[in-house]
Amino acid sequence: MAQQHILVFRFSALGDVAMTVPVVKAVLAQNPDVHISFVSRPAFGGLFEGIERLTFIPVDLNNSYKGAAGLYQLFNFLKNSDNYHALADLHNNLRSRALRILFRLSGLPYQFIDKGRKGKKLLTRFPNKVRVQQQLTTERYADVFRKLGLNVVLHHERIRPEIIRDQDVTAVTGDKTKPWVGVAPFAQHRGKIYPFELMEEVISSLSQHEITIYLFGGTPLEAEICKEWADKYPNVVSLVGRLSIAKQQLLIRQLDVMLSMDSAGMHLASLEGVPVVSIWGATHPYLGFKGFGQSEDDMIFTNIECQPCSTYGQKPCFRKDYACLHGIQPAMVIAKISKYIDDYSFPTIEQ
Repeated sequence: MAQQHILVFRFSALGDVAMTVPVVKAVLAQNPDVHISFVSRPAFGGLFEGIERLTFIPVDLNNSYKGAAGLYQLFNFLKNSDNYHALADLHNNLRSRALRILFRLSGLPYQFIDKGRKGKKLLTRFPNKVRVQQQLTTERYADVFRKLGLNVVLHHERIRPEIIRDQDVTAVTGDKTKPWVGVAPFAQHRGKIYPFELMEEVISSLSQHEITIYLFGGTPLEAEICKEWADKYPNVVSLVGRLSIAKQQLLIRQLDVMLSMDSAGMHLASLEGVPVVSIWGATHPYLGFKGFGQSEDDMIFTNIECQPCSTYGQKPCFRKDYACLHGIQPAMVIAKISKYIDDYSFPTIEQ
């Protein structure tokens, strides 16, 4: 039986929670006396399925544990659910800080993530930008466990798990007989989203050839856009609303390559050891959010003088033209994807 039981918080967002997965796997693999209870939103539980010595605790922060009273109720629920030896706060927001205080008063030692806000502020300011690579977020997560006295070494390698045939996935995809390309064209903020008209050019070009393109999304608007593209172009399949996160991961594992923004799609594919061609607009790999084990050669960005302008892509473009994204031509994207499609030569697209 595990001798140390670590309580871990990371409530949102999907991409940030996905980045914790290789870290907690490394913690558990390198510290066989540790058990982790991971607290997050119910929708993210599928990311942690099958991890030995990890218990996922789903918490509904919008209803069951809403507001200050709900937060205290959550504290009591967690405090009474098991005997913990330490707390690892991988979120460090207002909610997790309040929970930290309550656990500290109960005598539980803790550590929390340093998000490196000062360095990111210098990197995103304009003018007088300080272009310095920030520590990877996965390493920041690992530091929390290191401060708790645990051994954690991250190798930052892409490792593709064994392919698992699943009836629900096969019902959507059929057997794989040609290359599969995933496309995750969405992000929470406009500053991260490759313009849809340019993304449609990429999808249109890819669809003309013997590959299958799977579109990933989540919101009703994203579902509508994906359906439009799937109806318009051959060999294009929308997956929106058709598979759970856990089943979706089994499909992603079979992709030859994923095309994604600096968003959840990049991190979900990274968990399955799949190469990701990633597009960066208002953000930049220097901020430390690159996919786990991904190659810098597959990251597309313009490096204009104002990039990056924000940590999460939420700030409106002060130029008003999003040149960081419009400057990326479909041909550049196709060229990056092409090297991962075996026995297939992509046509040259004029710049």
